[in-house]
Amino acid sequence: MTAGRHPAGPHDGGTDARAGATTEDGPRVLVVRLDSFGDVLVAGPALRAVAAGASHVTMLCGPQGAPAAQLLPGVDRVRVWAAPWVTETARPIDDAVLGEFRALVTEERPDVAVVLTSFHQSPLPVALLLRLAGVRTITGASVDHPGSLLDVRLRPGEDLPEELPEPERALRIAEAAGFRLPPGDAGRLAVRHDAAAPASVAGLDRYVVVHPGASVPARSWPPEHHRALVAAYAERGVPVVVTGSPGERDLTAAVAGDTGIDLGGRTSPAELAAVLAGAEVVVVGNTGPAHLAAAVGAPIVSLFSPVVPAVKWAPYAPYVELLGDQTAPCRLSRARECPVPDHPCLSGVRVEDVLAAHGRLVQRVPGMTGRSLGAGTGGGA
Repeated sequence: MTAGRHPAGPHDGGTDARAGATTEDGPRVLVVRLDSFGDVLVAGPALRAVAAGASHVTMLCGPQGAPAAQLLPGVDRVRVWAAPWVTETARPIDDAVLGEFRALVTEERPDVAVVLTSFHQSPLPVALLLRLAGVRTITGASVDHPGSLLDVRLRPGEDLPEELPEPERALRIAEAAGFRLPPGDAGRLAVRHDAAAPASVAGLDRYVVVHPGASVPARSWPPEHHRALVAAYAERGVPVVVTGSPGERDLTAAVAGDTGIDLGGRTSPAELAAVLAGAEVVVVGNTGPAHLAAAVGAPIVSLFSPVVPAVKWAPYAPYVELLGDQTAPCRLSRARECPVPDHPCLSGVRVEDVLAAHGRLVQRVPGMTGRSLGAGTGGGA
């Protein structure tokens, strides 16, 4: 089986998240992406393609990705299931887990399932469960021969070139299943805008967002660098909003210091989207909020650790300045803890480098030319 259309003979109760047009006579489609917040966000264009040809779209996510799915246009319902083979969910495979999955699929009644995975993941475990649950047509990308588990199979490296950005990879999987973006949709990342920024941010004329956290230490710029950056912006009269998850409150407080506005753990994903959308520039590592910043159209200074390839995972947006040594020894290691002493891929990035990248973005983004960060920024700022 190769890429193309081949005809084939305790959950949370679900959450409505309708925000895209679906057809009345199309199939009911279950789109599966079981890992993190950012992974689900980059599936957005594929979701919109499916929605354009489906009568109903259910997004099946893991607990980490579900908040992102709530923001995606084109999704009619979000369901949550913690897959035992996903790193963040240490669950045993037993009859209860399998019964939970079967009940969820039975309730959603999909005609078609589209399984979205990254290059290092296999769709076959969930494809097996989908087949056992009675789903008739399943599409996915698999290095391994899928036997009867996939009706439409894409071959990584052949149908899906290794250098494809993740949003484009997901879109190609959806296209192989028979779903294409509607006319006028350029395939960029996008989220719904239905929340306001907190009052402490909404009244600012200009501000920069600094997001110091990352899912693993190997992807983090040192906290002291972030703190120095906030202080440097303060010296130049530019307000800084420091964002982070509830588990990062200590980090955001330390980075914000006495001059930054600390929003660590104080925003919902929708509110964070609103904060990022209003920023002059977002400074962020390779973590989920970087993809959220791309989805709201913010200019991004990306502090990108090369443990994963930037060509696939850098923010999928037109205005990005990528910093970090992409040839460092940790390159493509997928390391969670930095395997190289002193974390050189990111620790070598200076505050001055970030300010210079900010200055270059100001010159590139329409409507921002003429803004200044004051002396010493470099890059024409």
